[in-house]
Amino acid sequence: MPISVTPLEPRDRPGIEATLKSDATFRKDEIAVALELCDEALARPDGDYEIRVARDGGDVAGYVCFGLTPMTACTYDLYWVVTHAAYRGRGVAKQLIRAMEAEISARGPARVRVETSATEGYGAARHLYLSLGYPEAVRLAEFYKPGDDLIIYYKQL
Repeated sequence: MPISVTPLEPRDRPGIEATLKSDATFRKDEIAVALELCDEALARPDGDYEIRVARDGGDVAGYVCFGLTPMTACTYDLYWVVTHAAYRGRGVAKQLIRAMEAEISARGPARVRVETSATEGYGAARHLYLSLGYPEAVRLAEFYKPGDDLIIYYKQL
């Protein structure tokens, strides 16, 4: 069965948590923030956060969380794109971002902003954004901590 991308449903919450914890990519505080956004999206489906889930049958293979940037008319933030460790290397994150872009583009002219860390653990994410046409727009030295820059990618759809 091919992987499908669909809107978040309450039944996806445990699978999203398992995805975030499927390896050592994310720290405990990062997982807590990601789950807060998931809970907010479930509580307020018309709120600030939108989540699309990649499903392999009944299993969560990954998810993307995005939303309209506050006080903008057409700029979106891509907050999280996460692939379960068991599904890495199969194009799940790419499929999720493309689905997000198609949905956003259908709403009218749009731009997407992505913020990430310069640390080695986020190297695959940075490679993904570049491969999907997200140029590096800004780098803020030692934003998170010494030796950890903030990198912002920005793409017009």
